[in-house]
Order: sequence, then C-alpha cells, then structure tokens
Amino acid sequence: MSEIAVMLIKVLFLALLWIFILSVASVIRGDMFGRTVPAGMAPPTELGEAPRSNTRLRRKDRGTPRKFSITNGELAGTSADLAGGTVQIGRSADCQLILEDDYVSTRHARVVAGDSGFYIEDLGSTNGTYVNGQRITQPTTIGLEDTVRIGRTVMRLEV
Repeated sequence: MSEIAVMLIKVLFLALLWIFILSVASVIRGDMFGRTVPAGMAPPTELGEAPRSNTRLRRKDRGTPRKFSITNGELAGTSADLAGGTVQIGRSADCQLILEDDYVSTRHARVVAGDSGFYIEDLGSTNGTYVNGQRITQPTTIGLEDTVRIGRTVMRLEV
C-alpha cells in the first residue's frame, strides 16, 4: 500500500474515534444535566385523554392516595406527599423524590393528579419507566395496586 493510502486510513480512523468519543460525552452530559425545556415549550399533557394501564382500580382500593412511596430499593420507606398534585422523580435536587440510582435520569418521571386518578409520565428518560413490568411511552393511569419501577427502585401509591 502506498504511504498516502496508509496516512488516509490513519486520519479516517482518528476522525471516527473522535466522533465516537464526542457522541459518548454528549449522551453522558444529557443524562447528568438533563435537557432544559422552557416552560412555554412543553405544555402540560392533557391527562383526561391518557390511556389506562392494563389494570383498573379494584373495589378493595377505596380511598384517595396521599403519598407516592418507595417500597423496594436503597431508599425503601421514603415517600413524597401528593397534596401538591405533582411529584417529580429523578436524580436532580429539584425533584420531590430523589433517587440515587445509576439507571435514573436527572428528571426521570412525574406523577400527576388528574380528573380520574393519578397518572405517571416518563419524561424522556434513557432507561425508561415501568408500570407493572411494562415500559410506558405515554402518560399511564396508576392505582393503588400498580407498581412503578424506575431503575432498581420500586414505588407505588399509598393511602
């Protein structure tokens, strides 16, 4: 092979290596610091039209949930009050439920009170939010019997 061809292969390899390194750094930065969305850019989701989860509230689950609690994980027993209507979940200090988990995004998900119950919405997290073992892609109704898993942490609504 000529010297020019070898030099071009080396330069091409070096360029591809730098593109890979920069893309990895971008993903890490986005996961650590989150994406900043101005308040006017993301209107609140119309919760009245959200699809229901596969399970419906059972008759035994009478009562209004008052808190969203961690039932399994490093922070088991920790809970957030639902009186404000919204609970943000993530690693950020401005979240109401702060999870110290490698698989949790800065602003991972939120629980919102709607007209017909509570909904959980994944906020574009990297590793997803699971309700009763199924990954959600849109706001999903949750009840007292439903379990929510984010990373290694399991949570649920409690009266």
